[in-house]
This record gives sequence, C-alpha cells and structure tokens, in this order.
Amino acid sequence: MLTVVAGVAVVIGVGWLAVNLLQALVGVFAYLLVGAVVVGGGVYLYGRAKRSLAPGTRNQRRIEAAVRTYRMRNR
Repeated sequence: MLTVVAGVAVVIGVGWLAVNLLQALVGVFAYLLVGAVVVGGGVYLYGRAKRSLAPGTRNQRRIEAAVRTYRMRNR
C-alpha cells in the first residue's frame, strides 16, 4: 500500500515538473519568436526607407529640389 502511494506521488511530481518545464520552454520560444519578428520587421522597414531615398529615386530628386528651392529663397 505504501509503495503504491509513493509511486503515485512520484508520478504526480514528475508530471508537475514536466508541465512546468514545458511551459517555461514554450514561454522562452514565444519571446524569441516575437523578438525575431520585431527585429526582422525593423530591418525590413530600414531597408525600404533606405532604398526609397537612394540616389536617383523620385523621392531623392524631390528632396534635392526642395533643398535647392529653400536655399534660393533664403539667400
């Protein structure tokens, strides 16, 4: 009788430990996944912004024209 109770207690303890360990691993994985998505999105947006202002693009020509106009107006 005592061995059965001890066996059940050990199984419950091991199950509890396994569940807590699994929750911790899933939590760490979720934080890593969210972090990777945020960093990847930042890199993507930085690349898009850099490409849109590259020399010869329409936006860059508009910025340069506005700078020239501003300088001519404020002589």
